[in-house]
Amino acid sequence: MKSITIKGSQRESVGKVSTKALRNAGQVPCVLYGGDKPLHFSAEEIAFKDLVYTPNAHTVVISLDNGDTYNAILQDIQFHPVSDAIMHIDFYQLFDDKEVTMEIPVRRIGNSPGVIAGGVLRMNQRKLKVKALPANLPDFIDADISKLEIGNKLYVTAVGNDDYKIMHPENTVVCQVRVSRAAMKAAQDAAKEEKAAGKAKAE
Repeated sequence: MKSITIKGSQRESVGKVSTKALRNAGQVPCVLYGGDKPLHFSAEEIAFKDLVYTPNAHTVVISLDNGDTYNAILQDIQFHPVSDAIMHIDFYQLFDDKEVTMEIPVRRIGNSPGVIAGGVLRMNQRKLKVKALPANLPDFIDADISKLEIGNKLYVTAVGNDDYKIMHPENTVVCQVRVSRAAMKAAQDAAKEEKAAGKAKAE
């Protein structure tokens, strides 16, 4: 999985006053969990744009100005309810021998015969939660739709991999091909016309 480096500074003071001062200075207060004790640090808000405002999944290298570095994943993020500015971010520290749970984006591959025939592809799950060692975390989970006819569904059991465990029930639908509204309306109109014709003929 691709990694993004976030350069930050460790925080000693974590009260409301210091946190407000950080935000006023364009800094985002952050906490790194998963180690011996929580680590408080801050980084410029612009440093998170490639991590937060993207559909892709990334691990993070937190590089502090004291020389310490930590591998992590984004665990939780809080936005301002009005301005949408980043208010706070929680990270979770990664260890090579410890499995971690993370949401991974689904990438569809192939062409569906059902879509070509006029059906509509519906993505029920755009991300899937997986559990794996950090080295086995995928960038994407590929959903092969090349065999989906109209009415077919692709379940999570078809997109699994030995490198990671998908944390969803086996009957979870990743995507499906449905009859388009236009095709459904045309079929309904045709049925009505046929019924009316049959009634007229009977009379």
